[in-house]
Amino acid sequence: MTLPAQNLLAEEASPYLQQHSGNPVHWRAWSPASLEEAKALDRPILLSVGYAACHWCHVMAHESFENDGVAAVMNRLFVNIKVDREERPDIDQIYMAALSSMGEQGGWPLTMFLTPDGKPFWGGTYFPREPRYGRSGFIQVMEAVDKAWREKRASLNQSADGLTSHVEARLAGSHARTALDRATLAELAKGIDGMVDQDLGGLRGAPKFPNAPFMQTLWLSWLRDGNAGHRDDVLLSLERMLSGGIYDHIGGGLSRYSTDAEWLVPHFEKMLYDNAQLIRFCNWAYAASGNELFRLRIEETVDWLLREMRVKGGAFAASLDADSDGEEGLFYTWSSGEVEAALGGDSALFFKHFTPSSPHGWEGKPIVHQTRPQQTQSVIDREDLSPLKAKLLAAREERVRPGLDAKTLTDWNGLMIAALAEAGRSLARPDWIHAAAKAFAHISAAARDGRLPHSMLGARKLFPALSSDYAAMTNAAISLFEASGDWSYVDQASQFIGQLDRWHADTERTGYYLTASDSADVPIRIRGDVDEAIPSATGQIIEALVRLASATGDLALQERAWEVAEHAAGRAAQQAYGQAGIVNACALAIEPIKLVIVDGLEDPKLVPVASRNPDPRRVDIIVPIGTATNRSLLPGGILPPSDRAGAWLCTGQACLPVITDAGELEKLLRR
Repeated sequence: MTLPAQNLLAEEASPYLQQHSGNPVHWRAWSPASLEEAKALDRPILLSVGYAACHWCHVMAHESFENDGVAAVMNRLFVNIKVDREERPDIDQIYMAALSSMGEQGGWPLTMFLTPDGKPFWGGTYFPREPRYGRSGFIQVMEAVDKAWREKRASLNQSADGLTSHVEARLAGSHARTALDRATLAELAKGIDGMVDQDLGGLRGAPKFPNAPFMQTLWLSWLRDGNAGHRDDVLLSLERMLSGGIYDHIGGGLSRYSTDAEWLVPHFEKMLYDNAQLIRFCNWAYAASGNELFRLRIEETVDWLLREMRVKGGAFAASLDADSDGEEGLFYTWSSGEVEAALGGDSALFFKHFTPSSPHGWEGKPIVHQTRPQQTQSVIDREDLSPLKAKLLAAREERVRPGLDAKTLTDWNGLMIAALAEAGRSLARPDWIHAAAKAFAHISAAARDGRLPHSMLGARKLFPALSSDYAAMTNAAISLFEASGDWSYVDQASQFIGQLDRWHADTERTGYYLTASDSADVPIRIRGDVDEAIPSATGQIIEALVRLASATGDLALQERAWEVAEHAAGRAAQQAYGQAGIVNACALAIEPIKLVIVDGLEDPKLVPVASRNPDPRRVDIIVPIGTATNRSLLPGGILPPSDRAGAWLCTGQACLPVITDAGELEKLLRR
């Protein structure tokens, strides 16, 4: 079977793939038909993986994929397949692991050469069209691969078989289960603490990423073991990144990473998942420190989210591009003259609180950031600065906007829904909780035969979901339940876990695969154990099982969470730094915490205490006074008396005596 000799991306549901629909390359999307074509033609596959907000993906597209001469070589020698890594993280993870196993540095665009049956035999990342940067030119690379394919095919096939077996063992293998041990988290946190830059925050060196799984390890170590140094690592990292150019001081929101060690020069793409995690960490940091900086940055980031990232139906877009009008960061950077033109006589006040910088190697306009004294003063003077930022934001809206990748990814939305619901609850913002509920309802309503899509763009939906989608939406449902008291969210969470069990469980029911059992186009069914910028699918699944078991009191579900955690811990034992998400989730499984509060709705005394003391280890259940409930809320199937206010804090199957005084509850919940 062969497909038409033309570009076939125009009808795809990914904006990134659509961006390449005008290329002279005969692109195909990843599908069984594309793989069959490679076999029918007996041609190797050229696989290119990227995403819409990726700067170097755009560079390679402009240099090579839009070039007729390069496209002619690609079309003559290969079956060319384009993948959006956000739409198909399963495919991306398989071939990124293959590149890593070759000893190559990973990154995007990912350029891999595969046998006709999809086995990798060689690859790299960005290739320039002409030789430079110490790299071979792309046409040279393709011609060398073709020559090797024609003259050394047996050797290449043997290499591809060995590489595929290695990747399968690494990503899909089974290891002996390991007993869950409190010391695992403590040891990992100690190791991460030794890597933290004590002056600039984050991990030492450049580039600098927020690295949420590591930050959560440190935060859990602080909450559980009282290690104040680990708390301070997180607070320092947040403060420093929020003063840097990686944070958008005019419009809110965090870029994906900084290219330097000072958080100053970002790659300007903004990802939904980074900002979900920023909101969540700032919420914890505000509760722990009382530093108003964190509350302000949450408000600014949520304002950005609702202003720029919400799509029709109320869910959230995947990302904003780094480039606009062909230049990286152009939308976000400011010359002094542009600031003065927008602010007039108020520009001096702006420059008192913000510093535009053009560091060595940066070729664009100055990047706005803050010194530490400026950051502190801007919190104090926030009322005076607010109208200035509004004027600059209005001026910025007149510029050419960066591209929006408007597809709705279920797992990333789940992360943001949970963050919004938690922050809305902590900061008494019911409008944020409503926005989270609307996004949740939109995604839930898109299910077909009870199964969620992984991605949506308008009316187009990509089925089936991944395990990470069900995990993230389960966690989102529990967070909405905590914020609203609506038990229907718990029921929906149970349905999501039911779908996860049906389509993703392994045959021994000791864990889950990332892809569904009826996904016909994956060469390997991988576990999803490895963290990226967000915790792994497996880590999110364990957290979802633990949280749902806490909410329902389901002991069988709690046992299953424990078993899944033990097997995941066995797989993560030799590579904890790459699987911190699993270590963190196992810590939740060891000591699940539940807080049951009976309180008045009109003038609650205990609920506000719990709301302003968020704890990622804890599930909160709110019962209005006078409610007749048939849910087993306390261990042992005990129903708390609902005729008067009280709070029960339970760890595992043991509960402390009831607390009726708000001050006592505050002391108990605040470390």
